[in-house]
Order: sequence, then structure tokens, then C-alpha cells
Amino acid sequence: MAKQVRDKIVGYTVYRNGSQYLGVATVELPSLEYLSETIKGAGIAGEVESPTIGQFGSMTCSLSWNTMDPAAYELLAPEAHALDFRASQQSFNSASGVYATEGAKITVRAIPKTGELGSLEVGAAMDGSTEFEVIYLKVSIGGKVLLELDKFSYIFVVNGQDRLAAVRDQLAL
Repeated sequence: MAKQVRDKIVGYTVYRNGSQYLGVATVELPSLEYLSETIKGAGIAGEVESPTIGQFGSMTCSLSWNTMDPAAYELLAPEAHALDFRASQQSFNSASGVYATEGAKITVRAIPKTGELGSLEVGAAMDGSTEFEVIYLKVSIGGKVLLELDKFSYIFVVNGQDRLAAVRDQLAL
């Protein structure tokens, strides 16, 4: 049986507003943690940490910079920035023995939280960074949307299914 084994990122780029190349940066992507409540009582053997559909805690992402890139300072403007992380993802087909690549894209809208200038040392990277609060997240592979979360628009899509559509309807949003 053939398996398509996705094994690594071949390369990636970072863009602002879809077209402004942001230079050399290392990206730390956000973690998603559901808001949850511990439930217990009759009919439950113990406790269950119950997630709330479409409700997530604070999500952050950060960019680490090698040098004093002007883009790092532009991203400190107190506004939501549209950032695209475009990647080429490698996979191996176990039946044919052939490697292939496919495009992946992570889009965030994010508001700056912190800016670290880093340090100066001869012959070394500065290791400055910019940290953001993520208010919108979209993950696509091969053009297919796998995940979309828009906190202010009450949208939470997983594999094409909007998990908050009924809630929006019930709340008249």
C-alpha cells in the first residue's frame, strides 16, 4: 500500500500584505488551545475538561530577525498586519519511491505585542524578534483550506466545515 509521507519543509518565505517580502526571518507559529471548563457530576465518572466550540485562548506568533531589517520596525505599528507564510512541503511516495513537493500557506492577521531589538556582536546574527497576538489564522495545503479561525467574525472552519455557522445563526451574527 502506497503512503505519501510528508517529511519536511523545503523552503519558505514571509510576506506582508500579500506582496511585501519581509526578508530573512524564523517563524514561530501559533498554538491553539480551546477555552474549556471542567465538568463533573451525576453520570460522569470523574471530571472532563470540556472544550467550548470555536473559542480559543490567546494565540501568538513571532518572527525572529537576523539583522536590523526595516520590516521588523514597520511591523511594530499598532495595527493588524496581514502576514503570509508560504512554504514548499516535501513528501515521499513509498510505492513509487519518488519525492514531490506541494505548496502550503499560513495566513495570519496579527497585532504587535513586543519587539526585541536583539544584540550586536561581530560576525553574528542579532536575534531580534517581533511577537504578535493572532486574531485570524488560515492554513491551506495544495490550495485546500484545512483550518480557518477568525475570532472577530466568529468563524471556525476545519476541513471545509464551519463549526460556528449554527452559533452565528443562533446569535443573529
